[in-house]
Amino acid sequence: MAILPLLQAAAETASNNRGYGLIGAGLAAGLSAIGAGIGIGRIGGSMTESMARQPEAAGRIQTAALILAALIEGVALFGAVIGFQIQGKIAF
Repeated sequence: MAILPLLQAAAETASNNRGYGLIGAGLAAGLSAIGAGIGIGRIGGSMTESMARQPEAAGRIQTAALILAALIEGVALFGAVIGFQIQGKIAF
């Protein structure tokens, strides 16, 4: 019901010269967020598994996992910012 007008607007935008750039900007922002989610999820799963195997090293494992998660989040933020900058240069 509400998806049809959205798809029509996307098709209309893609038909002009700026449409591909806007689609690329959206893909850049979206894929960087998806990649960060997958990466942080894998870090969390591996951290939990390694802490269950070696409880005495839980503090070091947790510290390293938090640092890695922050670095991944920073890279995802850069990807989203680049995507939005592309969108701003191409926008009307």
